Amino acid sequence: MCGRYHMDEEMTEEIRRMVKILESRLNTGSRDIYPSMEAPVILKNEGGGLKAASMAWGFPGRDKKQLLINARSETALERPSFSRAVSHRRCVLPARWFYEWNPEKEKAEFFRKDGSLLYMAGFYELFQEVPRFIILTTQANPSVRPVHHRMPLILEKEELEEWIWENCSMEKFLKKTPGLLECRQEYRQERLFFL
Repeated sequence: MCGRYHMDEEMTEEIRRMVKILESRLNTGSRDIYPSMEAPVILKNEGGGLKAASMAWGFPGRDKKQLLINARSETALERPSFSRAVSHRRCVLPARWFYEWNPEKEKAEFFRKDGSLLYMAGFYELFQEVPRFIILTTQANPSVRPVHHRMPLILEKEELEEWIWENCSMEKFLKKTPGLLECRQEYRQERLFFL
């Protein structure tokens, strides 16, 4: 599961080089992204190529207070609430790193060794005229598994257009195992003295 990720100011320039259209209201800057927040999303530009736009994270759930923020890549096409969007409205969420927590609630950051961007596969839908996205997750690879059993479905930069544009390649990507990542973990400080 992915419940938070980080973006930084340098990402804007990298995104600008990749896309034909960069939405003027794109919300960039160095910050953590939480469910319900707006974040940059890379998606299909109807004139060809890719564009970047701002979207809110999470589909409204049955209970209006609940947000659906992740979907399992293995079953997303079978879920009526996701299948149409996965089939026709795929996108990518750029991030510098994402977070996972272990059972002891210790936070870990996962990132590429060379510091380059992570590209998390996702899909989007309109809800009351507001575009909202979900991040696809998959079984954790060996670098994430010690912390959590799920992780975002990570794409390589050269795979982005194929993921977003090519319907015949979609199922191949949904079965993909992401490459290994580096981990930086925060450990809870134990108290030395008892009062």
